Amino acid sequence: MDHLKTQGIDMPKLGLGTFRMQGDACRAAVESALSIGYRHIDTAEMYANEEAIGAALAAAGVPRGELHVTTKVWHENLSPDAIRRAFDASLTKLRLDHVDLYLVHWPSKSANWGAVFETLMRLKEEGRTRAIGVANFTTALLKIAVEDIKAPIACNQIEYHAMLDQSKVLAYLNARSIPLVAYCPLAQGRFATDPVLAEIGAKHDATAAQVALKWLLDQDGVAAIPKASRRESQQANLDALKIVLDDADRKKIAALPKDKRCVNPGFAPAWD
Repeated sequence: MDHLKTQGIDMPKLGLGTFRMQGDACRAAVESALSIGYRHIDTAEMYANEEAIGAALAAAGVPRGELHVTTKVWHENLSPDAIRRAFDASLTKLRLDHVDLYLVHWPSKSANWGAVFETLMRLKEEGRTRAIGVANFTTALLKIAVEDIKAPIACNQIEYHAMLDQSKVLAYLNARSIPLVAYCPLAQGRFATDPVLAEIGAKHDATAAQVALKWLLDQDGVAAIPKASRRESQQANLDALKIVLDDADRKKIAALPKDKRCVNPGFAPAWD
């Protein structure tokens, strides 16, 4: 498994997304993923599954130093006091004394970004999170965090897959050696029926989804966190790492329409 080095942490390029996983099913999924080799687990206070993940981490017995755990603060909790309360609650539920990465889950129009990042940086200084970062930030918002505030941003987690153009944000991040962590990397199942990806998959004895995932993971500075609750799906995503795409494959994927955004809530920013 390749890792991305950023702001003093080592992040496995392939992780497990846990959005919409709950309770015992979530715990079982995380235990399964850890047992087959996953070491990067992504959650958030909003997912309401940190307790289940904490139980899974405790049961799995994987040494803490081998794990990368990300959680996030919800956009309604971006005042300094609310960030601290949310962080304390997340840590307690996860049964950890620190997380590896703590992210702003979504930007808020009412946020005082100076106060937000000052609070996050303090949590980092206290050793309670090893790194801080953002999710769903546009280039304009990244400029505020990175250039104006000079916050040590370890990643921007955004929707990114073979059917969504993120070249503008990617160019900004790449120029500053900040990783992009791709959520919805399989476009919520839309790749399964794509004939172009299926054709490339057939050539490599792989599925369309595996091809789409490998296309992402082949990119410098890009990690991916596909949600996979079934062991077969988790293994299939790990097996995607073995695919070797060639230039002809990449050219076909580049030609796919890049306008399918799966996640666009009412509070989302004006996308690049």
